[in-house]
Amino acid sequence: MPDSIVNDAVAATAFRRLLQHLQHRTDVQNVDLMGLAGFCRNCLSDWIQEADKTLTKEQAREIVYGMPYNEWKARHQADATPDQLARMKESVAKNAGSH
Repeated sequence: MPDSIVNDAVAATAFRRLLQHLQHRTDVQNVDLMGLAGFCRNCLSDWIQEADKTLTKEQAREIVYGMPYNEWKARHQADATPDQLARMKESVAKNAGSH
């Protein structure tokens, strides 16, 4: 997709809305996001860090999670089930070549 389809201001606004949505939906586990969409909050934080080389991994994750990552994990992250892990593995395999 050419970059010119969505200008930077629109893309930034939509991305901020995505972050708000993910911060609100703490019931949605990263393993479920990975299993369905092939990306999760950690992927977004990695992409932010790649785009802004001045950020640490922890800083990028705090942008995405809205709080320190360890705090989010303690509050909201549940243990993944074997079913969730299997779906994630299958979904991630479809990502080959997309990065």
